[in-house]
Amino acid sequence: MIAAQSLRCGECGGEIAPGLLSCPNCGRLVHSQALQNLAQRAGMAERAGQWSEALTAWREAVDYLPPGTRQRSEVEAKIAALSRQVASGGQTGQPWWKRTKALGPVGVAAALLGKAKFLLLGFSKIGTLLSFLVSLSVYWALWGWKFALGFLLSIYVHEMGHVAALHRFGVPASAPTFIPGFGAFVRLKQHPASAREDARVGIGGPVWGLFASLAAYGLFVATGNGLFAAVARAGAWVNLFNLIPVWQLDGSRGIRSLNKTQIWMLAFTAAGCWFVFQEGMVLLLALVLAFRAYTKRDTPEDEDWSGFAQFAGLIAAFSLLAQIPGAKR
Repeated sequence: MIAAQSLRCGECGGEIAPGLLSCPNCGRLVHSQALQNLAQRAGMAERAGQWSEALTAWREAVDYLPPGTRQRSEVEAKIAALSRQVASGGQTGQPWWKRTKALGPVGVAAALLGKAKFLLLGFSKIGTLLSFLVSLSVYWALWGWKFALGFLLSIYVHEMGHVAALHRFGVPASAPTFIPGFGAFVRLKQHPASAREDARVGIGGPVWGLFASLAAYGLFVATGNGLFAAVARAGAWVNLFNLIPVWQLDGSRGIRSLNKTQIWMLAFTAAGCWFVFQEGMVLLLALVLAFRAYTKRDTPEDEDWSGFAQFAGLIAAFSLLAQIPGAKR
């Protein structure tokens, strides 16, 4: 058995036990050089308007700073400010459709290729690939390999939406891990800096899940193959379930930045969708949203209408996709 070696403080020469972040004698930070490098990296990223890169550097710096210190409080304040900037849409604060228009066709194509490359990266992790194959074998036995593969890919895209949102806010996270019968999950290595950041991470999965369902529906329209309709509808149903704001489901995080009035409005939106489409899952969503609105006590500092619009749009979109005809495996 090998014991961890103590360090010597470069300031006072005192002994520093393994794991300490500062010298117990003079208070000098153990990782001062690493902190300087991270601060320079974050500063360069901020000047270039690269908020996600700056957040990544500052979040890494937090791990080198002792809790309760002035330096840590200052870095946490920087993280909170940059997080608000990212949540509002970046440097300009423009909505996504204006940013897409500014990119032009070539820029949009490049962005889509970047997203496709990002999706493939998850399968480069052995844990993700093995757990995916285990789940595939289970669902294959139940539904056949074609539907099982499409269904699992839909869940994978959903989970990578969470990973993309976490990366956007500079939060270290694992690739998805699949559990047969329960879906998949992503492990966070740091906590979100604010309710709005947490809400964006929560809603990121259903947003990407919507694109997965739309892609499957597009294939159904193009080919007439009912398999794709089944995958699109199953994906819509799973995402609707995840929007229910209970326990660790995405909806519980998605409403964190919303006030009581906004949650009531979501409940009425879901009730309206149920009245039109008669989808049982939407009725359950409406009832739970109403309960959460009735019992909500805390009030966010500012009104998050962007988060509300995303949540309401997802309810409507998935309610509609759940009505896809010809959904046969």
